[in-house]
Amino acid sequence: MRTEGYRATLAVHARCALGEGATWCARTSRFYWTDIEGARLYRYDPDTGERASWAMPERLATFALCADPHYLLLGLATHLAFFDLTTRELHRIADVEPGLDTRLNDGRCDRQGRFVFGTKYEGGDVRVVGGFYRLGHDLSLERLPLPTPAISNSIGFSPDGATMYFCDTPTREILACDYGADGTLGNVRVFTRLVDADGGPDGSTVDAEGGLWNAQWGGARVVRYGPDGKETERVSLPVSQPSCVALGGPHLATLYVTTARDELDGISLAAEPGAGGVFVASSRRRGLPEPVFLGQWR
Repeated sequence: MRTEGYRATLAVHARCALGEGATWCARTSRFYWTDIEGARLYRYDPDTGERASWAMPERLATFALCADPHYLLLGLATHLAFFDLTTRELHRIADVEPGLDTRLNDGRCDRQGRFVFGTKYEGGDVRVVGGFYRLGHDLSLERLPLPTPAISNSIGFSPDGATMYFCDTPTREILACDYGADGTLGNVRVFTRLVDADGGPDGSTVDAEGGLWNAQWGGARVVRYGPDGKETERVSLPVSQPSCVALGGPHLATLYVTTARDELDGISLAAEPGAGGVFVASSRRRGLPEPVFLGQWR
């Protein structure tokens, strides 16, 4: 099957060990991401080239914009917290999976403004011991009745909010389920399977037409799947480890891709000098404004 192709170019030479959490803030026209292993949050203004960063008390795995633009909801390695971008104060919300050798991984807000995220096993092998969770507006935390993952990823929601996407990366499948406005879930099914010999599904975003863009770790590509799960486009990158994607820019038609240097040896890094940076590609598809978390800590 022939699909439309694009090529991404380097926008920010960030050298992140594990860039992740690609998020476009339409309110401020700025791009946010995290270096998980570097325990640092980054912000980039494409209009001015200005960059800012914040050191975190532990690895920052995922995060979400908040209704109050001065705050972010942080998914740190072991817990959730609100973060004041101005004062740098943290307000702890809840621990996640205490006592397990896991950390938080991928996350996105649903269309109702609740934060949905998953965890991953931290040991040297692959163990199916994590979970998927949802933080409600009242800051209550619940485990979702979804298959247990080893490495949760690809969390996203259809434009109408009625479908949730997610995956366990080692399976090389992206799943979908029905997702009610009241939070009920059902009808878990396979949305798509990766067909390339290399690469695993990592972070995703959903565009205004309902297409899911997925960064494929180890595959040097981002692939778009239509609502029917069939590939429609792919973006090639000059680095092997794309990790997460967002559609941003003035028309939400610029694809932002975070990448990683983690696990690459010296020979690979010499061949991939942009690894760990943020890449961009133009798209004929438009994104949706990133949903914000509607809960408040006070």
